[in-house]
Amino acid sequence: MGMTKALTIRHATMHDVDQMLTIINQYAQQGLMLPRTKLSVCENLQSFIVAFDGNQVVGVAGLHILWEDLAEIRSLAIDENAKGMGIGKQLVLSLIERSGQLGINRILSLTYQKEFFEKCGFQLVAKESLPQKVWKDCINCSKLPVCDEIAMIYEVA
Repeated sequence: MGMTKALTIRHATMHDVDQMLTIINQYAQQGLMLPRTKLSVCENLQSFIVAFDGNQVVGVAGLHILWEDLAEIRSLAIDENAKGMGIGKQLVLSLIERSGQLGINRILSLTYQKEFFEKCGFQLVAKESLPQKVWKDCINCSKLPVCDEIAMIYEVA
């Protein structure tokens, strides 16, 4: 898949859902993120953005509001054929901007990708320092007793 047209970052639409699910569930099968159902993507569609190359979705990311001063980047996934092109960073920067527009100054990522998020301006924090609200999705996770993800926070200046 050569990048035919310029990459666009835009709000996700219902037309994108199947392609979004394909990319997200590629990651989920590798244990890199929670799987998502079509229903959960549809219900949360307003919180998702996609990277679109003119023909298809090549990346996806969601911004989930946890509390008045904290939002979380979720389901950040890039199509296998489009990795290494800076798409992930563009999606993260777009969600940071969106968070600022919403008046939310702290953005959380629970991740395995420490170096990537450091490059995006995130800093490591102790998971224990995070509010309880962060953990409500964890109940459904197979890794609950031994979670090995790290918590990173971006503080808008």
